[in-house]
Amino acid sequence: MSNQLLKLGIPAGSLLKATIGLFDKAGFHISDSQRSYLPRIDDEQIQLIMLRAQEMGRYVADGVIDAGITGYDWIMENNCDVVDICQLAYSKATSNPAKWVLAVPCESQVKTAKDLAGGIVATELVNVTKIYFTDQDVDVKVEFSWGATEVKARLVDAIVELTETGTSLRANNLRIIDTVITSTTRFIANKQAWEDKFKREKLENISILLNAAIEARSKVGLKMNIKKDNLESILKILPAEKSPTISSLADADFVAIEVIIEDKIERTLVPALKRAGASGIITYPLNKVLH
Repeated sequence: MSNQLLKLGIPAGSLLKATIGLFDKAGFHISDSQRSYLPRIDDEQIQLIMLRAQEMGRYVADGVIDAGITGYDWIMENNCDVVDICQLAYSKATSNPAKWVLAVPCESQVKTAKDLAGGIVATELVNVTKIYFTDQDVDVKVEFSWGATEVKARLVDAIVELTETGTSLRANNLRIIDTVITSTTRFIANKQAWEDKFKREKLENISILLNAAIEARSKVGLKMNIKKDNLESILKILPAEKSPTISSLADADFVAIEVIIEDKIERTLVPALKRAGASGIITYPLNKVLH
């Protein structure tokens, strides 16, 4: 193992699978994640430690580990003094930010946060919730919930719960009153580790590669051959903001075009290109896109 070592925390639990998949796209292959809290990674300069996202910020701030991946919500909940390297736009289900929302049963008479004055609110995100109600100038009792918070919505006056799609809230017949905090996944570092030349460069490299892998998720590569006579009409079909690579072919009457496009337009763009005279059309997934 290298004498220079970066101790890097990855989140256990619901975000683990998505994190391992993202690292894989970025070029780092993680193994033993199902059997060990010290999974292996194919980089001798990195030691992985698997921790709960709720704890990650504290361990990074205290220097137990050099850096880690956690949510903005837990950084705020634990008031962690860390370096926010970058935002990583991924989560367990979608690429959308997760939200901690104030929710009540659909049959409740509560319409706004002020209607909860004197009531009880259950949540795992206690400190952030207290700050929210203080800012609203509403006096409530905030109780810690050990999970299954949706069930408690009918035992107390309201809950503050994490949601990404809203599916669980709807399944439990709950109604959202307000958003308490919006959270994205963050790559954070210990302040002293960030001042270390080796560790900072390593962390910056990981950040670049992870974000490049995220950027590639929504894009595909597109190649095709075009008769020169059709080139102008083909370029009009391609997205206006793209600048395709145009290469000569052995057949002087043809050129090859290569471009990166959003995957959501692929299904309409490819048939249009075919009708406009493109041939040899190939689309392919991307691992990383850097701007």
